[in-house]
Amino acid sequence: MAQLYKIRTKNKNVFLRVAKGHFATMHSHTNYYIDVTTQKTRLSEAKAVAKELVAAYRTHTIVDTILCVDGTEVIGACIADELTKEDFVNMNAHQTIYVVSPEYTAGGQLMFRDNLIPMIANKHVLVVAASVTTGKTAQATIDAIDYYGGMVVGVSAIFATVKECEGHPVISIFDPNDLDDYESYNSHHCPLCEKGEKIEALVNSYGYSKL
Repeated sequence: MAQLYKIRTKNKNVFLRVAKGHFATMHSHTNYYIDVTTQKTRLSEAKAVAKELVAAYRTHTIVDTILCVDGTEVIGACIADELTKEDFVNMNAHQTIYVVSPEYTAGGQLMFRDNLIPMIANKHVLVVAASVTTGKTAQATIDAIDYYGGMVVGVSAIFATVKECEGHPVISIFDPNDLDDYESYNSHHCPLCEKGEKIEALVNSYGYSKL
């Protein structure tokens, strides 16, 4: 595994761990592995990420439910906490926010059990993801919210390569401008594969597995 290094910001608890190499995701091949493990699991870092992301929604966006994908439940809970603090304007009339995660079918589709549907249907839903690169996971999440009668108010991520998905704004802390030579390739037309460079690891929201 290529060595991880940090891209830092002014906030010591907000940074991006990356490694350069040849990696395969579910939807593409990339020349960087982006590790957000501690941001998703360490409270101090999750709080710092939440404070960075919440500014876009604090005063003018109704948020009833935060839908967490990629294992971002800790970040989602911290965003909910920020949005419901007494010293900030909260557009949510109930002064509380649901934090939920989807269930996945064997075919990879998102679903919600009957007990969770009321937290999505007719609710203003903010999607929180670890990263949005190809946009396919975010698109599937938005489609599921639409299917269950929810209203998407935005997508937030630690790292994103797109500014909008399905017409909804994507807010991120980091983007490809922070990685000057970041590339994402179609797995069937990957120039790294064509040059004979072996894949170093399979990566997804859970982490990486060396090959």
